[in-house]
Amino acid sequence: MTQPFKLSACAEMLWRDKPMEWRLRRLSELGFEAGIWNWQAHDLDMLEKSGARFSSMTGYIRGRLADDEGASELLATALQSIEIGKRLNVARLNLHGTGLGDGGLPVTPCEVVIGAMWLKARDTLSRIADLGAKHGVTFMIENLNLPVDHPGVPFARIEDTLALVSSIDRPELRLNLDLYHVQIGEGNLIEWCRKCQPWIGEIQVADVPGRKEPGTGEINFPGIARALKAMGYSGPVCMEAFASGDSEAALEAFRNAF
Repeated sequence: MTQPFKLSACAEMLWRDKPMEWRLRRLSELGFEAGIWNWQAHDLDMLEKSGARFSSMTGYIRGRLADDEGASELLATALQSIEIGKRLNVARLNLHGTGLGDGGLPVTPCEVVIGAMWLKARDTLSRIADLGAKHGVTFMIENLNLPVDHPGVPFARIEDTLALVSSIDRPELRLNLDLYHVQIGEGNLIEWCRKCQPWIGEIQVADVPGRKEPGTGEINFPGIARALKAMGYSGPVCMEAFASGDSEAALEAFRNAF
């Protein structure tokens, strides 16, 4: 049977006792594209020579959406990421509402987002889309969850990222729809897929609780896969999850679910 989606997996979270070069080669051998986080953490020559096809990587080094200084940092480091992304032929460059530090906590926490911040965030993302158009690349903004993993990140909820991306409505700026985060923060996954579909650049998955592969928790991923296919989605799906045991078994469970 033909695979309805383009599958990838986050190389940072699998075979964690193996070198990154080995992980990338193994993902390619198994037929998966690879996602990576901060490109600065890796040897770029190694990434380039690994033969991996990269589905996404972090598209900035520092910065924030909603203030002048943070926006300037975001745009400047996005330009650096564009250069690396083109070198590695990365399909999509990922953004967040603010930079993430140790343990995924925000570098600059924000508990209350006011109207002026929304306007600035929209302006910053419009400028990001301008960069994408100029350089022929696609940026995504990822939703996160506030209760468990990323408290204090502004514009983290799926309704926030959807509002920003849909209001800009340009092909250079898409959603990274992370269903693990949606399940913790909002639930109602299939309906959110339907609402977000016109602006989805990539879907990321992990089960809840535990952020492990599909089948280890409460999410009905085969049902979500059927719903996505029925609504006409045929784009990339990335497993951004830790393996509950053997990494290859986790990948096979992911493939079977989708």
